[in-house]
Amino acid sequence: TDFVKKSTGKSLQLYLLSLRQTPRECSDYWAEWKHCRSLRNRFHNYYTHGTAPECQQWKLDYKACREWEETASTQAKDALQQSEKNRLEEQQRYPPVWALRKKPPPDWHLPLDAHKSKP
Repeated sequence: TDFVKKSTGKSLQLYLLSLRQTPRECSDYWAEWKHCRSLRNRFHNYYTHGTAPECQQWKLDYKACREWEETASTQAKDALQQSEKNRLEEQQRYPPVWALRKKPPPDWHLPLDAHKSKP
């Protein structure tokens, strides 16, 4: 706190930049890479999409995350942020499968087999 009060200009900016954290924990990128390379995930991806999953980006993100944490490299930070941005854009590219309801059906409070009990 005394450092922040006494600091001005670039040193304050560098101090504040050092407090910023990565978008995710580095261990999350490592876990995603390990999961992507697992036999179960590879089989599921091959069965579902017909190809093996691309796992290299998770490892690159892990390395950039570690570099950002250890050296505060702006290049690693930019690469990691761009990768996260690309990942979010990829998720938003596909519309939802189900249409969301605005309100519940009019007979939502009735028992499910109410139509069967009538002759």
